[in-house]
Amino acid sequence: MSVNYGSKRTVVGAHYGLRDWLAQRATAALMALFTVLLLAQVIFSKGPIGYDTWSGIFARQWMKVLAFAVIVSLAYHAWVGVRDIWMDYIKPVWGRLLLDLLTLVWLVGCAGWAVQVLWRL
Repeated sequence: MSVNYGSKRTVVGAHYGLRDWLAQRATAALMALFTVLLLAQVIFSKGPIGYDTWSGIFARQWMKVLAFAVIVSLAYHAWVGVRDIWMDYIKPVWGRLLLDLLTLVWLVGCAGWAVQVLWRL
């Protein structure tokens, strides 16, 4: 004999909760680590901070790779946050999709520009 307790509930939504929460924390941790490393290099650099100092900081390959990872992390972090805002507050599907598309184009453009600036140093 089977007994059902409670009402039958239809589960809706994207179910991104835990994955997005973890992604936000992981990307934030990577960006915080990068900030600490960058500040340490700036604080302990000798002489005035100018183009040569910045160029020297980013001349090392590991720093370029870390900066690239941070740029990608920042774009993904922003995407998750803004997408959640659109899902929560924009009810018409067409409006949400349009804003999602505009957000993606903007974030990819900003990330591409940041990478271009990084590799030009």
